Amino acid sequence: MVREILIWPDPILKQKAKPVAKVDDKVRALIKDMFETMYDAEGVGLAAPQVGILQRIIVLDTRSQQPDARPLAMINPEFVSLEGETTYTEGCLSIPGEAEDVDRAAFATVRYLDEEGQEQTLRCDGLLAIAVQHETDHLDGTVFVDHVSTLKREFIRKRMKKLKASREQGAPASA
Repeated sequence: MVREILIWPDPILKQKAKPVAKVDDKVRALIKDMFETMYDAEGVGLAAPQVGILQRIIVLDTRSQQPDARPLAMINPEFVSLEGETTYTEGCLSIPGEAEDVDRAAFATVRYLDEEGQEQTLRCDGLLAIAVQHETDHLDGTVFVDHVSTLKREFIRKRMKKLKASREQGAPASA
């Protein structure tokens, strides 16, 4: 099921997500919905808080730029190491139409639980390293515009508030 993606500055996006206590069918169903939502929005990553669920779950699929990559669901991701530096022009499904340069680590080693609850460790580079850092930021209540200047952030905030208002006006009234 495709879920609604929250638009920043929704207050849920500023909250810290809670660890998943048990990987079960409910968690796997959420992951399936998150992949469907991410693909529907043509994204490469999505964090559970972006669909209003404050759990430490992210999904990623960077095959558009990394053909050898595979779709990944990460539950309770934690960085083991961050190495090097790179700058990447990032966008976000919760901040549609906006993109800004963000400084990130060039390599990220992350430990997480997979969909079966098994611990995994993965060293990421390229877009996957950027995406895993970006999505993990969401789990801590951070969005990519928190990494840019206050002036840029405020311009983007105004545009997102206008977008949100126009979507709410265009939405059918609830019965």
